[in-house]
Amino acid sequence: MNASDPNVPATDPPVSSAPLIGITTYLEQAQTGVWDVPASFLPKVYLDAVTDAGGIAVLLPPQPVTRAVAASVLARLDGLIVSGGADVDPGLYGQAAHPRTGRPRTDRDAWEEALLTAAIDAELPFLGICRGAQLLNVALGGTLVQHLPDLVGDDSFQPGEGVFGPKTVAIDADSRLAALLRQDDDELDVHVYHHQSIDRVADGLVVTARTEEGVIEAVELPTVPFGLAVQWHPEEETADRRLFAGLVDAARRHRDAGTTAGLPTSTSTTPGTESRSTAP
Repeated sequence: MNASDPNVPATDPPVSSAPLIGITTYLEQAQTGVWDVPASFLPKVYLDAVTDAGGIAVLLPPQPVTRAVAASVLARLDGLIVSGGADVDPGLYGQAAHPRTGRPRTDRDAWEEALLTAAIDAELPFLGICRGAQLLNVALGGTLVQHLPDLVGDDSFQPGEGVFGPKTVAIDADSRLAALLRQDDDELDVHVYHHQSIDRVADGLVVTARTEEGVIEAVELPTVPFGLAVQWHPEEETADRRLFAGLVDAARRHRDAGTTAGLPTSTSTTPGTESRSTAP
C-alpha cells in the first residue's frame, strides 16, 4: 500500500457491527430484459425495513435443505425474517387443497420450516410476516383457514390487484408486541393482504392480536427471547419501523451474548475493529 496516495485510505474502514438479518425470498417465474426464468426475488420494502432499523439485510433464497444446512446458515446470522408470499401447502397440516388455495411451493415450505425450526432451537430472534406467521403455526402443529372469505364473508383482507386492505387490530396489552409498540392504546391500524389465516393455534403459540372479525393477526412464542409473527405487512409502514427495530435490537443482544444459532461467536477480529459489539 502506498500511504502517500490520496486515493488509498491510510487504514481499512471499520467493519459495521450492525446485526445480520436473514430474509427468506420468493422463488417465482420472473421477467427482466430478454429473460423469462425462475428467479429468487424480494420486494425492496423488506430490505428498507431492516436497514432503516439499523440491520444488514441478507437474502435467503429457497434451496435444498437439511437440519444441518439450516443450522449452518443461521450460525452466520443474528436474526431471521420469514417473509410473505404464496400459500403454505395444506398437506403439511393434513388437509386437501381448497379450490382457491395456490399451488404448493414445496421447496420454499421445506426451506422456511427448516430455518424456523433451527431458529427456535437456537433461540435466534425471528419475525414472521404474513405467510411467515402461517408457516410458523403450521411448523409447530397448527392449521390454517384456507380461504378467509368463506369465514368472514368478504374480500376485505385481500382486496386484490396489489391493494392492501386497511384493518384495525386489538393487541394484548401484556404481550411482547404491545411492549415493542409502546403506545397508549391497545389498537393499531395495519395493512393486510391475505386470503388465508391461522385457524387452530399450535401448542406453545400465544395469540396477541385480532381484528374485530376475530381473525388472528399476531402470535408469539414465549419460550424464546424473541419469537414474533404478524399476519399484516409492517414492511409497508415506512413511517413505523418499531417491529423491525425490536428484531434488530434482539439480534444485537443475541449476538453480543456470544451465541449465534447455538454456536460460540468467533473471538477473531477483523483489521480495523476490535469487536462486533459496538453499536452501529
